[in-house]
Amino acid sequence: MARVTDLICYPVKGCAGTPVSDAVLTPAGLAHDRGFMVISEDGVFRTQRRDPRLALIRPAISADGSRLTLGTADDADGHGAVRLDVTTSAPRRDVDLFGDTYQGIDQGDDVAAWLSEVLGTPSRLVRVPPEHDRIAEGLVSGPSGYADSSAVHLLSVASLDLLNRRMAERGAPPLPMDRFRPNIVVDGHEDDDWAAVPHAEDRARRLTIGGAELGYAKLAVRCAVTLVAQEAGVRQGPEPLRTLAGYRRAASGGVVFGAKFSVITPGKLSADDEVAVTEWGDAER
Repeated sequence: MARVTDLICYPVKGCAGTPVSDAVLTPAGLAHDRGFMVISEDGVFRTQRRDPRLALIRPAISADGSRLTLGTADDADGHGAVRLDVTTSAPRRDVDLFGDTYQGIDQGDDVAAWLSEVLGTPSRLVRVPPEHDRIAEGLVSGPSGYADSSAVHLLSVASLDLLNRRMAERGAPPLPMDRFRPNIVVDGHEDDDWAAVPHAEDRARRLTIGGAELGYAKLAVRCAVTLVAQEAGVRQGPEPLRTLAGYRRAASGGVVFGAKFSVITPGKLSADDEVAVTEWGDAER
């Protein structure tokens, strides 16, 4: 049967993911996922598309969300770490996410100075306000924090294996799963498991994991973030977009890889949970 192999939370949008063995799935996705966002001084969100060094920042957040620590891998650049008590009572400010205006709670000057030094450009950190009411559109719509679109990104090992085989045919080295920054990674342990078929997640319309239920929102359109080596924080070459363009081009002109889901029923998720598809549909491509 198909099972969860990895659960990854991204507390700060654009920064490194935090693998977890268990996670609470809230109406807006994994608890604390994309609950914080790095912005420019004028409020525009920072992304690895323009600031690949975001990938070097390793967030750690307490279970109750009250404490956040930011550091870099092995402190290679000598920046140390910054720790903060998360505030939800500070004044709100406008933030720009893909041209839409939302609200954010500024987390203060200390973390702003640390981020500005690490990224080499003036930056600040904001938190999603408790009253945040953003709804991400899709076949099944639902709440979302500061994620690019829908609350949950799911990808199968079989889909990545196929991509790596196709890249090998072009003489390109394989890529790790972290290039695609999924929340839930699934795998089929037998040849007849649905997740053993590449891109079967494209057709899953409703699925259950543990006590939670997800509804399909849309395919995941890939961008230049996939070109960033996550462990190095630098952009490297044309892959995987070059290879994906050869067999995963959508009608809209972009390339798609993985699927986005909205939360129908919140619950608790754990690594090795069974992932059962209760409704199938046709792939949108």
